[in-house]
Amino acid sequence: MAPPQQASPRPILTVRETTLVAPSTSTGAAPPECSLPLTFFDIFWLNLPPVERVFFYRLAADADVPAILSNLKASLSQALHAYYPLAGRLRLAPGTADRYEIHYQPGDGVTFTVAEYRGDVDVDELAVDQPREITRIAPLAPPLPKGGAVLALQATVMRRGLAIGMAVHHTACDGAASTRFLHTWAAAASAGAVEPPPPVIDRILVKDPTALYDVFVKAKPTVGEMDRVKTWEHRLLATFTLSKEDIQRVKDVVASEAGRRGAAPPRCSSLVATFGFMWSCHQRAKDDAGSTGGDPTYLLFPVDHRSRMKPPVPEEYLGNCVGIATHAAPMDQLAAAGASGLFVACTAVAAAIDEAVRGIGSPETVALWMHRVREAGVAGMWTVAGSPRFRVYEVDFGFGRPAKVEIVSVARTGAMAAAEGRSSRGGIEVGISLPAAGMQRFQKCFQDAIDWLHHQ
Repeated sequence: MAPPQQASPRPILTVRETTLVAPSTSTGAAPPECSLPLTFFDIFWLNLPPVERVFFYRLAADADVPAILSNLKASLSQALHAYYPLAGRLRLAPGTADRYEIHYQPGDGVTFTVAEYRGDVDVDELAVDQPREITRIAPLAPPLPKGGAVLALQATVMRRGLAIGMAVHHTACDGAASTRFLHTWAAAASAGAVEPPPPVIDRILVKDPTALYDVFVKAKPTVGEMDRVKTWEHRLLATFTLSKEDIQRVKDVVASEAGRRGAAPPRCSSLVATFGFMWSCHQRAKDDAGSTGGDPTYLLFPVDHRSRMKPPVPEEYLGNCVGIATHAAPMDQLAAAGASGLFVACTAVAAAIDEAVRGIGSPETVALWMHRVREAGVAGMWTVAGSPRFRVYEVDFGFGRPAKVEIVSVARTGAMAAAEGRSSRGGIEVGISLPAAGMQRFQKCFQDAIDWLHHQ
């Protein structure tokens, strides 16, 4: 990969306008005032930082940028008519000590900022896989306004392109729901596009017969426990892609190694293969990898439980319905090159999924979640944001699919960001943020592992 470009010490954006966009009333009455109580799935994320995504788009040379921005604002208002809770505010329910809710009332809205990238910066300079200074990209996602806002959006104009940034508080909804909102907004902005089904706004759908909310509100993670990066300055952001062929090779290697060991092969889906491959490379790239011995380290990632709830929760549910999957692996075994490290990693990832989906909602399962999260916080962990299931490269506002999508908040959390591969060859791409020296080590470990796969 090319050397990273250095960040400018000056502010990189000029803000042209910030407006409050309210849900549209052109297709009916304004949404009514409402309060949505947080569920046990929601409260887990209360103290954690927002998820920040940036979508880069190339524009035609003759694109009418003012018209595009005006259409984005109008279509946002239309989308918010269906997703009006996202225009509300997170607050402590009146008269309670620990019951939180999202409260919406007519007049509420979402801040929509229009900015311009300073200097003669081309969209293709930023929408690349090579390492870039995170400070060149992070300002393209807006901050959440104070006062409990759960969503903020921004459109940044640059030469030959446009970046659309989003910040969403995880208590409002999970990644499946927030990207459904983006697909709805994009469809509203595109003439003739078919809008996705409307969201299901009913938190009562998530049953809590064993009072898990009370367990989670007392044990919810703090930024200090989950957010491992103190500052994102001097960090780089890069994307690594595993093709369908690479993923199949990982699966074959893991199955072969299981046979060599006389062990049952783990259920190695494409996601398991990708997470396992990246996790092993990440551990091997650490500068202390040689001295970690057999101490455990953890991978922690979300698992959607909509279809697993009793009764099942609709796919269109607006809220959180994800549980935590996590499992440990010995650091030295995880960092081993070749088949051994891949087998250990993929076996642990598959076991994490099996444990996460077993007995969802039971006190025993929740107790296991909390125990593992605490263990991981002490021992060390790597987390995952995003999913290839979200189809982020299909978010088309009428001027083409994204050239690149980033979860820039991984620079703060230290997570890896997963998405579907954007090329016609498919696969899965992963965004990684590391300091320069760590990025160089990871690049080498990744490329060495890919080369090894292709010589098997």
